[in-house]
Amino acid sequence: VHSGAEDEHHHTISASIILMAIPTIDPADVGATGLAWLLFSYGYILCYASNLISEGSDLLLLVPSLAGLVGGVVLPFLGAVPDGTIMLFSGLGDIEKAQETLSVGVGALAGSTIMLLTVPWALSVYRGRVDFDEDNNMEPNYKQPKLTKSSFSETGVALSTEVNQGAKMMMLTTLPYFLIQIPAFFLSGDRETVSAGEKNWAAAGFVVCVSFFILYLYTQVKMSNDTIHKMRRIAVIKETLKKGAVSLRGALREEVMSLQKKESRRRASITSDTEKSPLTNGNGMDHNLPSAEISELLKGILGEAFRAYDIDGDGNLNKKEFHIFLSDFHESINKNTVDAVFAEFDRDGSGTIDYDEFIAACYVLITKTSNDTGGPGRSAPKRASSRATEQLSEKILLDDDEDEEEEEVPEDLTALSPEEQQRAIIRRAFSMLIIGTAIVLMFSDPMVEVLSEIAVRANIPPFYVSFILAPVAANASEVIASQYYASKKTRKTITVALTALEGAASMNNTFCLSIFMGLIYFRGLAWQFSAETLAIVLVQLVMYVYAQRSKMSTATGFVILSFFPLSVILVAVLEYFGLD
Repeated sequence: VHSGAEDEHHHTISASIILMAIPTIDPADVGATGLAWLLFSYGYILCYASNLISEGSDLLLLVPSLAGLVGGVVLPFLGAVPDGTIMLFSGLGDIEKAQETLSVGVGALAGSTIMLLTVPWALSVYRGRVDFDEDNNMEPNYKQPKLTKSSFSETGVALSTEVNQGAKMMMLTTLPYFLIQIPAFFLSGDRETVSAGEKNWAAAGFVVCVSFFILYLYTQVKMSNDTIHKMRRIAVIKETLKKGAVSLRGALREEVMSLQKKESRRRASITSDTEKSPLTNGNGMDHNLPSAEISELLKGILGEAFRAYDIDGDGNLNKKEFHIFLSDFHESINKNTVDAVFAEFDRDGSGTIDYDEFIAACYVLITKTSNDTGGPGRSAPKRASSRATEQLSEKILLDDDEDEEEEEVPEDLTALSPEEQQRAIIRRAFSMLIIGTAIVLMFSDPMVEVLSEIAVRANIPPFYVSFILAPVAANASEVIASQYYASKKTRKTITVALTALEGAASMNNTFCLSIFMGLIYFRGLAWQFSAETLAIVLVQLVMYVYAQRSKMSTATGFVILSFFPLSVILVAVLEYFGLD
């Protein structure tokens, strides 16, 4: 997640240059080199915009009051915007030309849907694979994620109930394809004749697409507090803390306070004489101990940090290690305050705190302290810390890959209070979303023209060009995110990776397909893509069958990978035998 004044300035300057350089070059007027340059340029810009949208959406997950709405509505919707925009512009302009360029949009739809369900899915299985346990009915062994077996048939991943349910939703949302394809099988003639016969079916398909779209978003909002959504939010918070974009309290205070209020309301509804909670000591609530839900959240985010700062590996942190931890997480809390909190939880006077005490101490510092200004006891910012601290900080990866580059950490947000950091996050996130969406809207039409021109010069149908090239620009963020989660090699993270891919396919079946239905109904275009439709539905049907299992081997993952090129071959064969 990009952060800081310099990063924000970089985004603004880059976006300004992009927006000022509105493309006016006609692809037909350039040579082969110029066409390749346009393809690379527009593809890079759309990929950049897609990443801006993804990063802006992730930033909003740091705001508790918006997290449910963002996870349930904003992320799925904005994730489909790059694909949807290409599809929309493919059907605009002169009606006859639009009928031809519509193939580019269909190629983007098919390529995006099939690619997401095959290439990143297979790579997720490969990166997230663990050994199958011979002593436990060949179930994936997540207790020992380190691979010891080389055979692809003896390694793989678990497919949870959430993955099974996601596949069912994906398959349900393919219904609109049948609504438009059944009449298309029996209609022939010119565009106007076919369009007239399909118009009412397209209207019905549009209504069904929009209904499924709303249903999908509703279910996502309802599940915004389930394990999958929590996992994604925790991953975003950890990544943001790792990069130093916000301080510990800036990332967690609002979230923890929200859960604290929720716990208080729950307690208020319980009769006091029957209440007996782990948080009470017989005389009432111990306000210095987090609830079970808050403790689980903090452990999910800070567990790796505790283990990293526990230099001698004895399961405890001493006072110096605790101070270093707070300094590296940009907390400028008065030294005396930190010492007092540490002493409160160092109940045996050993000079150390264990893991549970560490979590409780962090809870107190997050909820009950405020930024100190000045004074000799003020903790220094991270960049002013000692060389030993910096060397230790470099070891704090927070689940990140060892080969990822570390960025110079700006301190414009970390110097603010937690409340000010939250407001700054919202401003930055919305600026990224607005800029990213504007770029997508501006460059999708030129990208459609470039893909059409490539098809003309290569003397191949535009569908095949778009099928291969469009997903690279529009779906890069989904591919990267799925690999990030899968590489963690846990049952939960592989579930996050695979359900996100299923969700992207469901969005294509609803939001993106509704655009085509609208173009057919309102513009009088014809749906003449039977071969492409069969390929899209068939791949989703096969993936639905695979996803109903309890596990998937790495070998099966490679079989799924082959579906991407095989689907292109299937379309070509069907068209060769006369199917439109």
